[in-house]
Order: sequence, then structure tokens, then C-alpha cells
Amino acid sequence: MATFSTTRLTSKGQVVIPEDIRKRLRLKPGMQFVVIGEGDAIIFKTIVPPSNKEFQGLLDDASHQAREAGLKRSDIKKAIKKVRTKV
Repeated sequence: MATFSTTRLTSKGQVVIPEDIRKRLRLKPGMQFVVIGEGDAIIFKTIVPPSNKEFQGLLDDASHQAREAGLKRSDIKKAIKKVRTKV
């Protein structure tokens, strides 16, 4: 169930998330958010790094797609080198 509260924008552009919402969502100091503005709405989405298992799954998927595309490790290394020399 949604909890409604009000807050204000400070002169520094900061917004305080009300305590009851912070507790309910288990928000902790230092957590990071993606901030999306659409029309007159602002959405804060917590950034949660994937678990080791999820990250391994992402790597496995990427490896599978690379193999299907016919890419070799040397192709990847060349692409990385090319991008890094542009910077």
C-alpha cells in the first residue's frame, strides 16, 4: 500500500525522503538512485547491483550471444583496444 507524505526542495536542490517511507523501503544512507523526470512526476529507483549468481548469468548470456555471432576473444580485445584509443 502506498504511503503519501509531503516534502520540500531545498535551495541546494535536495529533497528529504520522509522517515516512514525510508523505513518501509529500507533505504539506507549512501544508497544510489536513478532519477527519472516525466511530465510533473519524479521517480526515484534504487540501484541494486546484481548478485554474483545474477552477474554470472549475465556473463553466460553474453558469452553465448558472442559465440552465436561468431565472435572470438581476439575480436573482443581488438574492439576494446579500438574504443580505448578513441578516448
